[in-house]
Amino acid sequence: METSARNVFKGKVVAVRSGAVNDEVELAVDGGLTIVASITQVSTRKLGLKPGVEAMALIKASFVLLMNDAENYLLSTRNQFPGTVSKVTPGAVNAEVQVDLPGGAGITSIVTMGSVEKLALAAGKKVTAIVKASQVILAVPK
Repeated sequence: METSARNVFKGKVVAVRSGAVNDEVELAVDGGLTIVASITQVSTRKLGLKPGVEAMALIKASFVLLMNDAENYLLSTRNQFPGTVSKVTPGAVNAEVQVDLPGGAGITSIVTMGSVEKLALAAGKKVTAIVKASQVILAVPK
């Protein structure tokens, strides 16, 4: 798959929970992570999503928030991935931050340079990558 999304995770659907309008789809991905996506029921049917189906989760780097002290808070965000910053690539306005996750996976975030300074983001820093379930796009092969 060719995409501009920096974060692409391959895995299998482990659960689909239907709501009044949207479905919550849980995807077990490489590295032992679970990613939750909130998508319309129409999309669930169109993609044929059910337990056991192979799928990919796509997450734009700009949708990935970074937090220093997530363990001190209860968050409504379904996707919370504790990890360690491995690389910060600064730009004029924004920086690209690579976070290594347990199990060998990684996730990339785009944050402002102000956030790099405020959060003291540098290689070796422990952070939690946070992604709302509604920001996760699911894809399946044709």
